[in-house]
Amino acid sequence: MITTPKKRILIVFDTVQEGFEELYERYDVVRPEPGKSFTQEELEALGGDFDVIATEFSIPVTKDYIDRYPHLKMIANYAVGYNNIDIAYAHSKGIAVSNTPKSVVMPTAELTLALLLSCTRRVAEWDRTMRRHRSSAKSGLDAGMGVDLCGKTVGIIGYGNIGKAAGRLYQAFGMKVLYYKRHRLSAEEEQQLGVTYASLDEIYSESDVISLHTPYNPDSHHLINAESISKMKPNAIIINVARGAVVDEAALVEALRTKRIAGAGLDVFEHNDNPLPELYDLENVSMTPHVGTQTYDSRVKMARELSDNIIGFLEGGRSVSLVS
Repeated sequence: MITTPKKRILIVFDTVQEGFEELYERYDVVRPEPGKSFTQEELEALGGDFDVIATEFSIPVTKDYIDRYPHLKMIANYAVGYNNIDIAYAHSKGIAVSNTPKSVVMPTAELTLALLLSCTRRVAEWDRTMRRHRSSAKSGLDAGMGVDLCGKTVGIIGYGNIGKAAGRLYQAFGMKVLYYKRHRLSAEEEQQLGVTYASLDEIYSESDVISLHTPYNPDSHHLINAESISKMKPNAIIINVARGAVVDEAALVEALRTKRIAGAGLDVFEHNDNPLPELYDLENVSMTPHVGTQTYDSRVKMARELSDNIIGFLEGGRSVSLVS
C-alpha cells in the first residue's frame, strides 16, 4: 500500500505552544524550539521542501524569501496585517496568502481603551511619579488633573471589526461615537450600532478622542499630519493601534510638545522599533511596543485561526481568511 507523504509545514517564528495541535496531528510540522528562533543558517539547512510557510508580521517575506521554497502553496501570516509579505509576487506564483483577522479584534480594542485611560487618567505618569518619589503624596488637591470619558465624543477612523469593537467599548464609557470609513454603513446599521457617520474634517474638528483603526495603504499614509492636527480641538487625544505610518510622527511630536493637542496613546510607530527620540521625553504620550495582540488568550486563538486557515486551504471544509 502506497502512503501519501504528509504535507510539510514550516513555522518560522516562536510563540505559544498551545493552539497548533491539529497541525501536528495532520502534517509534518517544523518549528523552532520553545523560546528560540531559527537562525538564517538553520533555515537554510532545513531546505526548501515545504508546502506552507507560517510567518508573522515582523518577518519580511520578500521575492527572494519566497523563491527559496519552490513547492510553496501557501503563506499563512500569524497577524491581521500583511504588509510584511510581497502579496503580488506570491499571487503571481500561485501561492495563497492568509491572515488571522478574527482573533485580534478584542485584545486590540481593549488595548485601545487602555492607552486612552492611561492618557485621560494619567496612569503611566502617576506611576512614574510615585516610583520616582517613593511616595503616594500629591503636590496639591488639583495636581495632575485628568478628564472624564463619559459625555465626550470619539471619532473612529477605520470602522472594520476592530474599530467596531473599540466603538462598543467607548459606548460602555458613555461616549458618543462618530465614525469614518470609505464605504458608509446603511442607515439601519448605524441605528443598530448607535453611531454617526462623519467626514474626516468633522472627525478632526468635533472629536475629543481620535481613534485610528484604518489599514495602511497609500491613501492612509500620514493621514494624521500637521494639517489635520491643526483642525483638532486643543483637548484632543490621538490613539493609534493601527499602523505607525498612518501618523506623521514628527508632526505629532510637535503638536504634543507645543500642547497643540492634549495627548496621544501609541502602540505603533512610523519606523517600527525606532520611535522618534523626542517621544520618550514627553509626559503627554503613553506608549506600548506593538502589543495589541500580546495576551496569552489571543495568541492561542491566533494559533487556532492560523491552523484553520492551513487545514481549510489544504483539505477544504473550513473557512480560510485569504488575502486578495
